[in-house]
Amino acid sequence: MTMETLTTANDADLQQKAKDHLWMHFTRQSVVEEHGTPIIVKGEGHHIWDSKGKKYIDGLSGLFVVNAGHGRQRLAAVAAKQAEELAFFPIWSYAHPNAIELADRLADYAPGDLNRVFFSTGGGEAVETAFKLAKYYWKLQGRPTKHKVISRAIAYHGTPHGALAITGIPAMKEMFEPVAPGGFRVPNTNFYRAEEMGFAGGTEEQFGVWAANRIEEMILFEGPETVAAVFLEPVQNSGGCFPPPPGYFQRVREICDRYDVLLVSDEVICAFGRIGHMFACDAYGYVPDMITCAKAMTSGYSPIGATIVSDKIYEPFRHGSTSFYHGYTFGGHPVSAAVALENLAIFEEEGLNERVRTLSPVFRSTLEKLKDLPIVGDVRGDGYFFGIELVKDKATKTTFDDDESERLLRGFLSKALFEAGLYCRADDRGDPVIQLAPPLTIGEPEFDEIESILRGVLTEAWTRL
Repeated sequence: MTMETLTTANDADLQQKAKDHLWMHFTRQSVVEEHGTPIIVKGEGHHIWDSKGKKYIDGLSGLFVVNAGHGRQRLAAVAAKQAEELAFFPIWSYAHPNAIELADRLADYAPGDLNRVFFSTGGGEAVETAFKLAKYYWKLQGRPTKHKVISRAIAYHGTPHGALAITGIPAMKEMFEPVAPGGFRVPNTNFYRAEEMGFAGGTEEQFGVWAANRIEEMILFEGPETVAAVFLEPVQNSGGCFPPPPGYFQRVREICDRYDVLLVSDEVICAFGRIGHMFACDAYGYVPDMITCAKAMTSGYSPIGATIVSDKIYEPFRHGSTSFYHGYTFGGHPVSAAVALENLAIFEEEGLNERVRTLSPVFRSTLEKLKDLPIVGDVRGDGYFFGIELVKDKATKTTFDDDESERLLRGFLSKALFEAGLYCRADDRGDPVIQLAPPLTIGEPEFDEIESILRGVLTEAWTRL
């Protein structure tokens, strides 16, 4: 179905079929039942079009995914060619060239001795893999009591049952409890809300040390002999883009080394250019024991995920009969791996990482203009990944109550921004924020256009309070 052939009748037919049969993810089905849902039919560059022909800026890269932009015929062609040659074969005791080459490429990009790549089909699976591997690794070291994992408040690490134990959003977990045991939470790095977390006051660097020390405190409280791993995003997504204070990860690495705890860098969102590097741990100067990644590895043109592990963790599996009894049918899929290789080649040829590092300060300064609005409390983030926190009172940083947040985010903002031509995310898993993570191909004209749309909608939002 093309844009030219899509008619109002087609749209109505699709809407009815969606109401009758499609169960949307993370969506109130009552809204779909009553009002229908936007149907996106085309993407080109940093724009998308709906089934009625309206054009929007994709301010979220789909879902932090389409980093190289929509409509890359080169990636589509690679997928089609590979499907004709070898559409599928598993990597269960057999291999195929694309999985081998992609593993080699990822290991080359990864820091330190992270040289082994275990493929999955998405980010949640990559985190699940890291969780299981961390527990098994310590059993193989003769330390079976090391099974607990630490993550940060409000952090999202996926919805598989094991990964859900690491996710730090209570409302996403309570309906599935009891979840897998052993998940413990520490403060995140939201400097804007530092005092509310118990930080007595000081510089951002001091706050970073304070936040890292809460990890040590938790390890000691639970007992180092029981803690297997710490899972951290380089820039925490949920809650609205919390970058690490200077020195934070260096202190975390020191703590993990001191107590024999593995450090997992969850880069499902942050890898592949979102922060201006193939892996964001390079941006912040630390070497983890594992990296989880997915989303932008193919820029969304085919699903894939990976858990990249250090030689130390792989060592018990090098010899003898020890196996990691874990895997996925479509992990390392030949088509997905081919697309990933081509996508990463585009990154290098077009210098997308360098582009992000160069233009990120301009993007930030453009968004910071919005701080003159009474509803904007904070603008934070890094790379092409920013959050705008909304407040009811800037002087006191007072946020909205549940009813106000419901009316503001779900009742007005999300729809209003979309109608104004900007697809992004209005989220209140922590304090209310607007999140932006556009394709890495955008530049200053698009920054200005995004700011203009946000300014208009946020100005109206303030009048509705």
